[in-house]
Amino acid sequence: MKIFRGFHHPDIARACALTIGNFDGVHRGHQAMLALLNSEAAHRGVDSCVLTFEPHPRDYFAGALRKPDLAPARIGTLRDKLTELQRCGVQQAVVLPFDARLAAQPPQAFIDDVLVRGLGARYVLVGDDFRFGAQRAGDYTMLDSAGQHLGFDVARMNSYEVHGLRVSSSAVRDALQRGDMAAAAGLLGRPYTISGHVVHGRKLGRALGASNAGADDGFRTLNLRFAHWKPAASGIFAVLVHGLGHAPLPGVANLGVRPSLDPADVNGGRVLLETHCLDWPADLGPEGAYGKIIRVELLHKLHDELKYDGLDALTAGIAKDCADARAYFASAHAPSDTETRRQTTRDRI
Repeated sequence: MKIFRGFHHPDIARACALTIGNFDGVHRGHQAMLALLNSEAAHRGVDSCVLTFEPHPRDYFAGALRKPDLAPARIGTLRDKLTELQRCGVQQAVVLPFDARLAAQPPQAFIDDVLVRGLGARYVLVGDDFRFGAQRAGDYTMLDSAGQHLGFDVARMNSYEVHGLRVSSSAVRDALQRGDMAAAAGLLGRPYTISGHVVHGRKLGRALGASNAGADDGFRTLNLRFAHWKPAASGIFAVLVHGLGHAPLPGVANLGVRPSLDPADVNGGRVLLETHCLDWPADLGPEGAYGKIIRVELLHKLHDELKYDGLDALTAGIAKDCADARAYFASAHAPSDTETRRQTTRDRI
């Protein structure tokens, strides 16, 4: 998939089948829309293209109005969004900066400058609640009328439902905020995942719970920065780690701001996903994971972030979290009662 910041690039597709949106989470409704987009692009012999925005428009207006509560919790990072778009077969993604100029652009100017001259849209697919342009004045009817005059087709896709529930980014956020990871996975069509480069921290974890003084074999963590200040999920989770050159590794992770640590920490004020592999790969050594791109699946929430009174209490808390994560994985891999009965029957036969 080709990725462009803006549309003023010589190697951008000259014509495309286009859809427009934030695509936070790239959930099952998005996936259905992208499958239709790819089909229409192939039918027309053009590239499929997603136009998305960074920051999220509601983030921009929250900052402009100094009302941070207006900003939505973020499901995924830009990296994760682009990864999922590529997995869905999209051929081109255009990330458009959402700023004051774009916020003030009239709907017709957006159609003329962005859709027609900028992206060469031959087909535009939007959701049933799509609005665009300054004051959200543009709608499907206006877009369809413009398409008839300017030579591009316009289609609208209705809401996507699973078991009677409308699949939306808001529904995914609600599930993540409740800590219902199974519900989130059902809406996403996959486990909730965060990926990124492993970055350096204070390396405090490796000293906590170390086997002896001066050892660094305690709770080593893989640290990923979550670029947005307001993640949809937070707390302590049982996780699987991909990307270290091994089979997926079970672990326990903290997603949040680490309230028990010094605000002067090197990553102070940043949202981090800190993951401790329950069985650290010996071949990595203490430094071998830095700079690697890993993918962490958050499978089960253990509890919210807690503030501990001192490092001893923090160490004991992490040890309990590790024990609880091990219990979760043991339970997840244990055969069900039905499977046990079937095995007993086979053994008797």
